[in-house]
Amino acid sequence: MQASDQFRKFLFEHSQIRGAWVHLRDSYSDILAQTDYPEPVARLLGESLVASVLMSSTLKFKGTLSLQANGEGPVTTLLAECSHDRHVRGIARVDEEATVAAGNLNQLLGQGRMAITITPEQGQRYQGVVPREADTLAGALEEYFERSEQLATRLFLFADGRQSAGLLIQRLPGATEEDNELWERVEHLAATISAAELLELDSETVLHRLFHEEEVRLFDREPVAFRCTCSRDRTLAALSSIGKEECYSILDEQGTIEMDCQFCHTTYRFQRIDIDQLFSGHTLH
Repeated sequence: MQASDQFRKFLFEHSQIRGAWVHLRDSYSDILAQTDYPEPVARLLGESLVASVLMSSTLKFKGTLSLQANGEGPVTTLLAECSHDRHVRGIARVDEEATVAAGNLNQLLGQGRMAITITPEQGQRYQGVVPREADTLAGALEEYFERSEQLATRLFLFADGRQSAGLLIQRLPGATEEDNELWERVEHLAATISAAELLELDSETVLHRLFHEEEVRLFDREPVAFRCTCSRDRTLAALSSIGKEECYSILDEQGTIEMDCQFCHTTYRFQRIDIDQLFSGHTLH
């Protein structure tokens, strides 16, 4: 049995091929505990969380990477986010009138849009559209890297409602003929990984089983944890975007304004004096 909630990068020595491995248990359980998800939705959310961690490993700056999908199927919203320091959070929304049965990505989401959003702490936000032609999340993201980043990428994502795990391999620009031959071998070997192996085995064992004939450098373990980025100040900023008139209308009707974080269910309560200070800097009402 392997340790919980870890991420590791690796690379193939003397080549332009890199990889990443991740396993989530406690953080995945913490996120699932926020809502009672049907099993197919819990699995899809687990795959999405793993994908967000793996893709965040490609960031070269402080910030967050989020994977978001909106659809017309049983799952109307899917969101998984990972920061540069491996803090994850995620949520899925399910159509209450729909019957959620086991199905592929497109059956669960239906028609809709999927995007990757990169938000640096300093600099401009970037969003790229993920193709929805493949019937698995891994396949859709592989197409995204191929089309948007021109990077040959393979992703293996698994979740069983208790734990989730993933593997990424990627060929970087500047590959030589030797790199191309190595990529063919590595891609073929990676495709032999099973869900049971990736979910149950530690990183060293997985990489040894797959690539023991190659020269692989495995970097130090990095912990992964569920952590929500909500705060009272951020919630006030959201109220500001709602507008002064709407906020005071809610106050007149309810006496206070309460807002719940969709990720961690923390409740923030605001009195009239808080709204006065938000919009005027001092009490008016």
